[in-house]
Amino acid sequence: MSVRGTDRYAGEADLPALVVKAVDLARRIGFTKSCRPEQGRLLSALASGARERIGETGTGCGVGLAWLIAGRRRGVRVVSVERDRRLVELTSELFAGVPGVEIVHGDWTAVHSHGPFDLLVVDGGGNGKQGAAADPERLLTPGGSIVIDDFTPLTAWPPVHEGRPDGARLAWLEHPALLATEVRLAADLSTVIGTRRP
Repeated sequence: MSVRGTDRYAGEADLPALVVKAVDLARRIGFTKSCRPEQGRLLSALASGARERIGETGTGCGVGLAWLIAGRRRGVRVVSVERDRRLVELTSELFAGVPGVEIVHGDWTAVHSHGPFDLLVVDGGGNGKQGAAADPERLLTPGGSIVIDDFTPLTAWPPVHEGRPDGARLAWLEHPALLATEVRLAADLSTVIGTRRP
């Protein structure tokens, strides 16, 4: 979920067809917080490494979900959880013909009953990404990865947010169950990726 992320698709070329449909849905209903193209391309690449199951919290209008589907291997299932019932209905209709995709109504914790995952994208509203609330040891397969997006790139250590150490980011980067790093995707956007230790 990126503030004004939907707007970032203006002028973008070579997008997967399902991503285009999800962006169109977001524009049609005025949903502004879609996954940015830079993040989407990363999600697509990471999805290609999943063996069995991908999870996502915060479906929104399905832009990030569409990127995950575009990159996944044949037979890999994708579960996305969304707390807004209207968005669940709209995205369920959008993805109705796509095999191996399930959109679940509930807050981020509903993802627990669908894991463990080879790849989990913790996004959207709720507090799954705050302070490492989503437990990697419970939610990831050994060697599975978790993605936490929408950070501004760190420029010093420790990372700072609003004048204080960035506790949310540090909780992921220093999580004892993860090997984690931050990846800069744009001048104003970075993502934390953590892989569960064996």
